[in-house]
Amino acid sequence: MTNFTYDMGKDNTDTTKPLNAFWGNIFSRFKGGGNIPNVEFLKLCPIFQHLNNRELKKLSPLIYERKYQAGEFLFEKEQPGTAMFIIKSGHVKIVVPGHNGEETELATIHPEDFLGELALLDDTPRSASAKAVEKTEALAFFREDLNELLETNPAIGSKIMKDLAIVIGQRLKACNEQLYGGSE
Repeated sequence: MTNFTYDMGKDNTDTTKPLNAFWGNIFSRFKGGGNIPNVEFLKLCPIFQHLNNRELKKLSPLIYERKYQAGEFLFEKEQPGTAMFIIKSGHVKIVVPGHNGEETELATIHPEDFLGELALLDDTPRSASAKAVEKTEALAFFREDLNELLETNPAIGSKIMKDLAIVIGQRLKACNEQLYGGSE
């Protein structure tokens, strides 16, 4: 597979980062946000990037803090998807269990990266497992809460859905580039 990089922007001295199009946050802007309040931390996630401060404060009660110990699963392959996760601190490996009990590692998710966003759309079974490598803190956003938000505050919900569509589209394009060398 080709090793892709993307520009992290003027806020970092290191201007490129390896890209794993299947799992990486191709929009990440900053690192080291473990001590940032949740409302501010949400601004770092592309799915919430078009929400203003007032909208983020309305969203904040729907975001749940989760803590995981090393070796603990955020979710396992074949489970129905219920939530997406934003990693606040620690690291998570995306793995596929093998027939012989061994795991194949697909990617490592770092702080400020997110995973499981397709669960915001439906309860399709997870295609892989997400396992904490070390003590990890994550923010969870559940599909059920997004659906309620779409009913009670459609302006906020539609902004999230639009950005979710953009993220999924960008990841699909990056995957096509990796798999087929640029042809779609």
